[in-house]
Amino acid sequence: MRDLYQLVTDKIVAALEAGTPPWVRPWHTHTDPLPINAETHRTYRGVNFLTLAIEAQYRGYTRSCWLTYRQAAALGAQVRRGEHGVPVVFWKLRKVDAKAETEPWPRDDDLSERVIPLLRHYTVFNVAQIDGLPPEMAEPVPSVPTWTGDEMAERVVSDSGADIRHGGSKAFYHPAGDYIQIPPRAAFAHPAGYYGTALHELVHWTAHPSRLARSLSGRFGDDAYAVEELIAELGSAFLCAHLRVDGQLQHASYISNWLRVLRSDKRAVFVASTKAQNAADFLLTHSTKSKGVGALAA
Repeated sequence: MRDLYQLVTDKIVAALEAGTPPWVRPWHTHTDPLPINAETHRTYRGVNFLTLAIEAQYRGYTRSCWLTYRQAAALGAQVRRGEHGVPVVFWKLRKVDAKAETEPWPRDDDLSERVIPLLRHYTVFNVAQIDGLPPEMAEPVPSVPTWTGDEMAERVVSDSGADIRHGGSKAFYHPAGDYIQIPPRAAFAHPAGYYGTALHELVHWTAHPSRLARSLSGRFGDDAYAVEELIAELGSAFLCAHLRVDGQLQHASYISNWLRVLRSDKRAVFVASTKAQNAADFLLTHSTKSKGVGALAA
């Protein structure tokens, strides 16, 4: 007989290998498709396009609109203390003496001067880093969500007692600060996206030493982070199913890491699912005591 652990793991690996839709965040950011100067509305090009687009995504800015320090000051605005800008490069043409021996350029005795390109740069700041901008330049204020919240799912989220902060364009649990950050509700097109994201981060939240004290470094070593993400994914799926909320894969980018772990440790999915179940039970127990949502069956 085949090993049961291996049999179950093989089925899960096969399902993952069968293909998963490309990961799409369940929230939108209204990020401008092109990095632009907020005052001139000119589009940044070439390498500046790449550096500013990457910076906006990495920093979670909802708009890729930029200003120099002087442009902001001229508008009566102020770059916040401690903020760091992004260098934008440009070519400046410089006239030089054609006969100058110190210039490393080909000589042309028929010319008295030449024009050579010199690479220069200046610094720009995102509008999210600047206070006092005119309303049309400031970051947009999130609108009211177009969907109605789910009562049971809302109970689980609120009854957890977690410090949940709404804003920005990223979703994460901050272990050191012991808080959860989620984009505004209005950034989610559907309630399933919001609750699936919130529940995923709440499962991470349960790992805190004051709660379930979940540590994976002993068994999984360098793969502990990938396994923790798998636990959060499974825990969110368990909770979504229990609450009758349509779940969706939040972190497809981790699939290759999950496959590596599952192939190297046939018991990994059993450990992950058990810990995910414990996290789901922990969250539902709090809600059961408060509102009577009900617990997961074995």
